[in-house]
Parts: sequence; C-alpha cells; structure tokens
Amino acid sequence: MNLPNKLTVFRVILIPFFVFFLLYPQVSGYSNYIATAIFIAASLTDFADGKIARKYNLVTNFGKFMDPLADKLLVCAAMICLVETGRLAAWIVIVIISREFIISGFRLIASDNGIVIAASYWGKFKTTFQMLMIIVLVLDIDLEFFEILGVVFTYVALTLTVVSLVDYIVKNKGVLKEQK
Repeated sequence: MNLPNKLTVFRVILIPFFVFFLLYPQVSGYSNYIATAIFIAASLTDFADGKIARKYNLVTNFGKFMDPLADKLLVCAAMICLVETGRLAAWIVIVIISREFIISGFRLIASDNGIVIAASYWGKFKTTFQMLMIIVLVLDIDLEFFEILGVVFTYVALTLTVVSLVDYIVKNKGVLKEQK
C-alpha cells in the first residue's frame, strides 16, 4: 500500500476518535480542541494524499474509490455530530449530504459508461468551506466573532454546495441520457 492510500486509511481511522471527543465533552475540558485537532489532521491528509498521488504517479483504483469516500465519511460524520450537539441545523446537513448522494450517483452512471467526472473547482471550494465551517463550529468558542464566522462559513458552504451541484448537473447532463 502506497503513502497516499495509507493517508486515506488513516483519515478513516481518525473518524471514530473525532466523533468520540466531539460527542463526549465530559471526557476532558479540552474535548472540543482535541476533536478540532483530529479533524484538522484528517483534513490535511485529504489535501496531502491527492497531491502526493499525482506528483509521484501513485494513483490507484483503491485511492480513486477510497479517497472521496473517506472525505464524505469525515465531513458527514462531523456534520451529523454537529446536529446532535445543536451547533448545525439538520436541514443544512440534509442539503449537503443530498448533494453528495446525487454527485455519487452521477459518477456511478458515468463510470458505467466509461466516463470519468473530475472534481471541479466549485467542488474543491465547497469542500474547503465545509471543512472551515466544521472547524469553527467544533471549536464552539463563545465569542461573537466566532459565532458570526460560523454562520458565514455555514452559509458560504451551503451556497457552494448548491452551486457545485448545479455545475455538475449542467456540465454532465449527457451522462443521464440512455446509452445504446
């Protein structure tokens, strides 16, 4: 197993630890900070594994499959936990997760037809803002600046989620046409 794939697996392994520290703050007075550090570490592996894989030509089928899945597991687990803690509205999480299912469906259909749908810049911006939103909301710092920042990141992430979905659909609408 090459380094990018190890980083992807490591990201998945970090998820239960992140969830534990986020949902069980009575474990320590620093649980939010520990959960944030774990989330940041996992997020950094997301950026590193792709860069390393492309730079050193270490792209594998495992990585193509597992990397986006690991990203979705991390971000979705975080957002679901934030709903549980009351820091994020469920409807926002439903919109974001629905987008992920729709795009995954598009990619599956495209793959069956031998088409690869690459990530767009809108999708990359969406992911970046979702991760920033999660970091600010997990930190849960009781200062007006952080509360405003959390709201701004949440709505920017939500907007980019919808924009990136529309972008994918418009650019790849031919994928849904029946193939002969």
